[in-house]
Amino acid sequence: MQRRTVCGMALLSFAAGSLFTARLAYVNQVRADSNRVFELRVYHAVPGKVTALESRFRDTASKLLAKHGLNAVGYWVPDDASAFDNTFVYIVAHPSREEAKKNWDAMRADPGFQEMVKSEQTDKLVEKVDSTYMRSADFSPMK
Repeated sequence: MQRRTVCGMALLSFAAGSLFTARLAYVNQVRADSNRVFELRVYHAVPGKVTALESRFRDTASKLLAKHGLNAVGYWVPDDASAFDNTFVYIVAHPSREEAKKNWDAMRADPGFQEMVKSEQTDKLVEKVDSTYMRSADFSPMK
């Protein structure tokens, strides 16, 4: 009986220590991500060109973003006709503003990106791009 009690106590102590250690690891991860920023990018497409712009992102741009560490969280297009019917929106998560700059610079230097820019001069899809950097609010579920 005493042997079972000792084994039970040892198992309980191990479990409690594991839970505590896991919690500390999570806290450190949250702290490590405290410089993380999100970039909201809104593309104002030439009227009637949102579908072509969406295809460009699906086929080319999204791959270039991933190649250069630009982590796209998601892409959106309007669901109904509205004032935003010529927009294409996406959000990029960056470890920091410095990393964002470094990764964007690397992508702009990529021959694949430069080729995409040349094609934009031939078949204009975008009138304007708005970019806004955001930080997570302290109560945000996404940090």
